[in-house]
Amino acid sequence: MVKFYSSSETYAYPFPAVTLAYFLRYPNPYSTHVLSTDTISRHYDPEAQRLTTIRLHLKRSKLPSAVLKLLPRSLLGASASGDTQSYILEKSVVDVKEGWMDTESRNLEWTGVLSVVERQMFKRPAPPAVPNEETIWQGMEGAARRHGFINFGGMGAGAKVEDSGETTDVTSSVTLHSHIGEAWKKKREAAREGAVEEEQPQKVGFLRSWGTAALQRNIEKIGLTRAQRSQPNAREGMKVVLERMREGGLVAVLDGMRQDREAILAGRPLALPRRGDNE
Repeated sequence: MVKFYSSSETYAYPFPAVTLAYFLRYPNPYSTHVLSTDTISRHYDPEAQRLTTIRLHLKRSKLPSAVLKLLPRSLLGASASGDTQSYILEKSVVDVKEGWMDTESRNLEWTGVLSVVERQMFKRPAPPAVPNEETIWQGMEGAARRHGFINFGGMGAGAKVEDSGETTDVTSSVTLHSHIGEAWKKKREAAREGAVEEEQPQKVGFLRSWGTAALQRNIEKIGLTRAQRSQPNAREGMKVVLERMREGGLVAVLDGMRQDREAILAGRPLALPRRGDNE
C-alpha cells in the first residue's frame, strides 16, 4: 500500500537562478520549522558537468493529532505529545550541461510508522546554447556566470537576476508508505514456523484489533493530506528566495536568510510577502 502525490510548477526565472535558490531556500518566511542545514558531501564531475550534493536538514515537526490517536502510547514514547524533531536526508544532482536537477528527500525519523520520499525534477525548457572555450566554466558558479544572472565574489556579488524571459519547469512527487506492524507481522509468521518464540499478546493486540493493512492505509492517508498542504508553502518559500535574488542578487538572499534566522531564534513572527509580491 503506497500513497502518491504529484504536482508541477513553472518558475519565471532562469535555470541557474532556480537551482541556486533551491540550495539557499532555508530559512525563509514559509519554512520557520527548519532548524538547521548541514552539507555532508559535495562532488563535481568536470567531465559530465554534474554536481552531486548530500545535505541533512533538521526540522521541528508535530505528529498530526489523527496519527497520535491511531498509535499506541508505548510506540510514541517521549513523543506522545506529538512534538518532535526529525532529520531529512536530501540528495541532489545538478547537470549543468543538459540543464536539469534531480532531488530526493526522505525522512530518517519515524520510518517504521511512515516513510516519506519527495522527488523533484527541475528542467530548463529550451536546450542551452553551446558555449565556446572562452565561456566554459565549471560548477554552480560557472553556470551562474554563463547565464549572467550573478557574479560570485568581488564587486559582482550583489548583481541582480536579469529578467531574460527564461523559465524553469519543476515536477514534484511525494511517495508515502507506512511500514507499521510489518516487523511484528514478520515475527508472528516466523513464530508460526517455529523460528522464534510467539510474540506476547499485549504487543500484537493493538494491531489485531485494527488490522495492519487498515492501520497503514489510515496513516498513509493522513500523511498524504499533510504533504498536499505543505506543497504551496514550499513553492512560496522558493519564490521568496528568487525574488530576493532578483532584487539584490546573492547579497540580498544571504541578508534575508540572516534576518529570518534571527527572527526564528528570537521567536519573532516573520512577515510574509503580500500575495502577488513574488509572482
